[in-house]
Amino acid sequence: MTEPQTDLFEMRRLESLSNTIFGVAMTLLAYDLPKANFQTLPGWIDLFHLYAGRLGSLALSFIIAGVFWISHNRRLARQPYGSRLVVILNLFFLLTIIMLPVTNGLYGSYAMSSAVAVLYGCHLTAIAALNAWLWWLTAQARRHPEIVAAIFPVVVFIPGTAVAAVAPHYAPYFWTLGFGGLLVRRFVRADAPG
Repeated sequence: MTEPQTDLFEMRRLESLSNTIFGVAMTLLAYDLPKANFQTLPGWIDLFHLYAGRLGSLALSFIIAGVFWISHNRRLARQPYGSRLVVILNLFFLLTIIMLPVTNGLYGSYAMSSAVAVLYGCHLTAIAALNAWLWWLTAQARRHPEIVAAIFPVVVFIPGTAVAAVAPHYAPYFWTLGFGGLLVRRFVRADAPG
């Protein structure tokens, strides 16, 4: 009977921590929604002006966090033990998730600012890049469907962030394409041998 190496970390513990972090971060996304303080009873136009942009950024960030949570849990399920490097990279990945409510709050309030949109895009790119790097370290085969699916959002978020620098109102359309990684994984799986 072989014992696990003592310098490896049991990833189930990290999974518990990450579920808590994702849950708190995804809940805090709604924290920055404005508290209505209308002088008279609000109409639909008043509600639209107050919440439209912020609800859009909240929905985008929530879905992005959800997709990365699914990917993170799939990755941890394939890796019962991790080295110190893998654990540290996972902690940095979780740090980027913790910061999502901050950049989401800025983006929800100032989406037409190219500086804020670029900051938000850089943040999404950092989350995607760390996720892809962790998949690269986890998967045995380099053409693994999960690696291809993890790299796809990075490839989409980088030009989306460039678009945010010159036309911030178009950037969310590019960032939404990052969800195409879910489809890409299906196509790679269909083409994979065996």
